[in-house]
Order: sequence, then C-alpha cells, then structure tokens
Amino acid sequence: MRHLISIAAFIATCAVLVWVFLPDPVPVETAPITRGDVTVRVEAEGEARVREVVVISAPITGLLQRVTLHPGDAVTAGQVLAQIGPVTPALLDSRARAVAESTAAAAAAAVELARSQLVQAEASLTFARAEADRTRALFERAALSQRMLDDAVLAERTAEATLASARANLAVREKELDSAKAMLNGDYAEDTACCIHVTSPVTGRILGVRTEDEQVLQAGTPIMEVGDLQDLEIMVSVLSREAVNIAEGAEATITGWGGPDLAARVERVEPGATTKISALGIEEQRVEVRLSLLAPAPPALGHGFRVTARITIDMAQNILRVPVSALFRSKGDWAVYSVEDGKAALQIVSLGRRNDEFAEVLDGLTEGATVIVHPADTVENGSAVEEKPLIGG
Repeated sequence: MRHLISIAAFIATCAVLVWVFLPDPVPVETAPITRGDVTVRVEAEGEARVREVVVISAPITGLLQRVTLHPGDAVTAGQVLAQIGPVTPALLDSRARAVAESTAAAAAAAVELARSQLVQAEASLTFARAEADRTRALFERAALSQRMLDDAVLAERTAEATLASARANLAVREKELDSAKAMLNGDYAEDTACCIHVTSPVTGRILGVRTEDEQVLQAGTPIMEVGDLQDLEIMVSVLSREAVNIAEGAEATITGWGGPDLAARVERVEPGATTKISALGIEEQRVEVRLSLLAPAPPALGHGFRVTARITIDMAQNILRVPVSALFRSKGDWAVYSVEDGKAALQIVSLGRRNDEFAEVLDGLTEGATVIVHPADTVENGSAVEEKPLIGG
C-alpha cells in the first residue's frame, strides 16, 4: 500500500512540474472563414475640375482697365468682364524730339524734291510729244527715215514712264512726311475712343483672375478663367499596370474631399502614359483616368479640389473569403494559422481576388474554419493558443 502511495505521489509531483513548466497559451485574435462579397478596387488621388474651362484673353493690344470681378463671382453669357482701351503714346524726350524734327524736315525736303522732279518729268513729256508729232508729220511726207520715227516714239514713251514714276515717288514722299509728322506730334494726340468690352461667352463663375491691375496687355494675354461649377469631372492618375484593368463605364466612388461619398463612373482611360516622379523619387508610368459624377456636383466641391477615387475593377459575390490580416508568406506561398483543438496549425492557401479587407480562398480552407488574425512572432505551428474573437470581424 505504501508503495502505491509513493508511486501516486511521484506521478502527481511530475504532473505538477509539467504543468508549471508548460508555456502559457498564446492569446490570439481569431476570425471565422465565411462567405461573402469581395470587391476589388483601384484607389488613386486626383482632382475635381470644371469640364470646360474658358480662358478669357485680351482681343487686342491695349491698356486693360482694372478688373473689378473676383474668383467666385457669378457671370452670365454676354456680361462685360473687362475693358481694354488704346495705349497713350509715350512722350518724346529732347533727343527723340530732335531726331523726329530732323526726320520730318528731311521728309519735307524730299517732298519738294519729288515735286520738282514731277515738274521736270511733265516738261520732258511735253517736249517729247511735240517732237514725236513733228517726226510723224515729216515721216508721212517721206522726209525722215523709219529709224528717226522710232526714236521719237521711244523718247515719248520714256517721258511718259518717267512722269508716272515721278508721280509715284511724290506720293511716297508725302506719306513719309505724314508719318514723320505723326511721330513728332504723337505725344499731343488725345485718345477719344474707349473702350473695347471683353464679354463672357458662357454662364458660370469666375474660377481665377490672372490679370487684375491696370496695365498694358499684348493681344492674347489671359485675363481670367470662367467655368460652370455644376459641370465637374474627376481626373485621377493611376499606375499603368493598374490602368489596364480599368474599363470604361466601371463604377467608382469619390471620397476624401471633405464631404459625403459621391457616385461616379469611368468615362475615359487615356491611351497614353506619362512619366512622373513619386514622393520617394521613383519614376512611375501613370495614366490619366477621367470620371464623371452620376449626380450634380455639390456646391462645396470646387475646381481643383483634391479627391480620392476608388474605381471598381472586379467583384465576386458569395465566395469563400479570409481576412487579409490573417495572411502571411511562408516559403513563397500564402499561409494562415488555423485553430484546431486549441493549437495553431499552419495552412498553405491559394488565393484569388483580394482587396484591403478580404481575399478569395481557392484552396486550403473550408467554410467555418477559424484563423488567427495578426499572428505574432510567438505563434508557431502547434503552439497552444487562447482564442479571442476579433471585435467587428
């Protein structure tokens, strides 16, 4: 009897020692493998912008009157947005005036010279015509040769051409004199015409004023931008490897602009990519994707506002799914720790579609199984674990 008691005491002592030195179960959070929907989205930053921005430019070179309108002001088609008047000629300094006076005097002398040349040409023509008439009369009486008649006719025609040239030269010299007088007297000219009205071709709001102060503008200089804030589109830039999966007409959600989510759809995926530098200094090929809102834009959303677009590229319903937080890499394969009889069991899984929350399970797990989410480094295959269901999982 004492022998049996000693054996029992020894076994109890060993059991106590084993119990004392056994590692405590690792507390883990778990989640069940369920069926549900998995929607795959591409998320990218972009901006809201007016679809048709009208740039109002100066139609002529002139003096812009100060613009009194400001960004946000409502305008209607045909409303006067700005006024441009003629530029007042600059006053001449003493040196420029002396040069202008000399130029005007030279032009006046040239006019007198041209008039003298005209009088000379007229006299030469009168004499040549008289000589030609006498030569024709003598030729008819056979008193002169054909050669002498031809010389007289040539002299007459030459005198006519010389007269025409003298008249044209006089007209040129008179215009030069007018130009010299205009340059000399330009600083005394008074501007009476003002102004050319620059009107809005569309109804909308002023998006920005590029030139506000009174100043001289060259023709074509932008003055302001006008657009309809109700006609907004969303432009986002996505990586080219993601753009290949985006189809025109795909659903999208606009978030991150400070208001409620907005429904949109893909209107166009640009056919070309551009190279851009990321915040980390990495070159990326990005493609512009244009989205249209399904409802009128809210008044709070404006031109150039930063937004985040979530574009749906794939969706599956009622599929077996596992939380992404339970996945990790094991020798190049995706794996999870399932909980079986209070212990962690390493399971290699095959995955299909995946988003930020769930991944589709193709093989390796069954519905109703329990997996460990956010497994710590202390969890290993066969480790004892203590389950704590994931809150909200």
